[in-house]
Amino acid sequence: MRTQVAIIGSGPSGLLLGQLLAGIGVETIILERSSRAHVLGRVRAGVLEQGTVDLLGEAGAADRLHAQGLQHAGISLAFDGRAHRIDMTALTGGKHVTVYGQTEVTLDLMQKREASGLVTVFETSNVALHDFDGAFPFVTYDDRDGVTHRIGCDVIAGCDGYHGVSRRSVPEGALKSFERQYPFGWLGVLAEVPPADHELIYANHERGFALCSMRSPQRSRYYVQVPADERVEVWSDDRFWDELRRRLPPQTAAAVTIGPSFEKSIAPLRSFVAEPMRFGRLFLVGDAAHIVPPTGAKGLNLAASDVRYLFAGLREFFSDRSQAGLDAYSAKALARVWKAVRFSWWMTTMLHRFPETGEFGQRIQEAELDYLVHSKAASTALAENYVGLPY
Repeated sequence: MRTQVAIIGSGPSGLLLGQLLAGIGVETIILERSSRAHVLGRVRAGVLEQGTVDLLGEAGAADRLHAQGLQHAGISLAFDGRAHRIDMTALTGGKHVTVYGQTEVTLDLMQKREASGLVTVFETSNVALHDFDGAFPFVTYDDRDGVTHRIGCDVIAGCDGYHGVSRRSVPEGALKSFERQYPFGWLGVLAEVPPADHELIYANHERGFALCSMRSPQRSRYYVQVPADERVEVWSDDRFWDELRRRLPPQTAAAVTIGPSFEKSIAPLRSFVAEPMRFGRLFLVGDAAHIVPPTGAKGLNLAASDVRYLFAGLREFFSDRSQAGLDAYSAKALARVWKAVRFSWWMTTMLHRFPETGEFGQRIQEAELDYLVHSKAASTALAENYVGLPY
């Protein structure tokens, strides 16, 4: 087999890149190690910047998003027993975010790809990337029957996440990694209950961080901070709901509708960046190159911005045979990545309890939050980053 771009990974970034390239007549094959059902069952983020929404529209996969997505003009920061709203739309000249689950983004893109007759190979194993330091890279893999295949290509896009083969294929010493592990995780539940508020509420409390979010007007997503080594099995639904409400202002806690959860998990928090993001004809995209804590709602949006930069470079490469856009990809992507890493780190340190900082750290957080909600300049800085910095 041969294709122009071999895409490793069928998450949102791989599917989005493939659909954008299909729109300009560039051939792609996507290889995915998991089954189709497993990919569509992943529960992930759900807050989209306008730039991400626009890219999905350009890919022809935003009809359902526009019909069902929830536009949010603000968020609330809860501390000292009260919720303080940040009007992001007013502070940024009309910008907003859209709540629409990553699972739904993946489904829309996958159905669009399938309707176009484009090739995605699921349940692959032993995927290996070859000769991407030269002009004739290729990929080998085994299908579900154990048969080995080879795909020649012009470019390889590594969209296969933090644990994927793409970053691991980079020669030792060619890549520099930066990482920060946080001493806590997020215990999250999904429940078929209406959300506590029409916008997200981020809570700083002496017992730890909490977040009230949603996926739809009937489906809520809630989180509480727990130790990094916590086990999800020790958390019954009753214990979770009790702890969540303890960390919220009384008025917000009273608005929480309790119901059985249908998904419960603990996600560790880390900041991670690998650079550069280009190695010859191999380009790293999204979680393959960087991870951010979910506090700033940047993970999926950063993957989309990587796709935008790479797509622009590939369009130039295939239409004009120019390498300029591809040569600039890593630097452009990383400039935006590090700003999002900074914002996510800042939100995380401001809202979570860090055992090592003690009472001094708690007072600093309280001062930071009080300044933030009473200073238009500080609120504007938060709003600009939350809705998404320009590409």
